Amino acid sequence: MSNVNPIPEGFHTVTPHIIVKNASKAIDFYAKAFGATEICRMPGPDGKSVMHAEIQVGNSRIMLAEENPDWQCKGPTLLGGTPVTIHLYVKDADAAFKKAVDAGAEATMPVDTMFWGDRYGKVTDPFGHSWSVATHVEDVSPEDMQQRMAQMFAGQS
Repeated sequence: MSNVNPIPEGFHTVTPHIIVKNASKAIDFYAKAFGATEICRMPGPDGKSVMHAEIQVGNSRIMLAEENPDWQCKGPTLLGGTPVTIHLYVKDADAAFKKAVDAGAEATMPVDTMFWGDRYGKVTDPFGHSWSVATHVEDVSPEDMQQRMAQMFAGQS
């Protein structure tokens, strides 16, 4: 029987693994925008691209690799967008949002207090990935959440 941990140290059960065009620049951007720390980087066969890298944002790891259609690795720029949003809980959503925008992310949804009890906003990074930042500010019961959502949508008619 092996003593190897089936979930490696530093990882959680679910770990985003993203594909980006120009992974080296993406790693630098994520450090500037989200305070990411580079854990490791393995160059591709050409010695320039990134075949695999890992970064740490808060207490979570994100794996990333260079876009390469020959390996079936297609990022948002090649696909024309992404249906996935990477969600970050932070101590100050407003500050995190501003930091990401100042680093070069596009603001796609300004931070606001949402009916579910979070300060929440969204950005798109220069590599096409969507990120949401949130700070939980209020515990809301499912009943109150449903009522608040109905009020919000009623006001949009």
